[in-house]
Amino acid sequence: MNTLYIILAVIILLVLINKFMSRNIKSISTTELKTILAGDLKPYAFFDVRTPGEFKANKIKGFKNIPLNTMASKLTQFPKDKTIVLICQSGNRSSSAARQLLKAGYTDIINVSGGMNFWK
Repeated sequence: MNTLYIILAVIILLVLINKFMSRNIKSISTTELKTILAGDLKPYAFFDVRTPGEFKANKIKGFKNIPLNTMASKLTQFPKDKTIVLICQSGNRSSSAARQLLKAGYTDIINVSGGMNFWK
């Protein structure tokens, strides 16, 4: 019975930590992304975390492809002095990428909700 309470406490703690970390990630729509892309791009760095094949088939000008599964070895390619904008196909992989960046010390991160599924 004590083991059950410990497991439950650990699960609750992990959920709370995940929620707290996600609060530091801003989420925008593809419409808001278009507004950013039409303005001053200097404060931003744009990354697409889809596979190379997905990226090649349909990409947004100005985005660099760093697949999610290679991010850990390529963190130095993400500048800490810019707002990082992340996109994927649906918003799930880019959300995961944003959490990885938070854990690595990045603080200014934007995830594009809906991803390329909503890009027109």
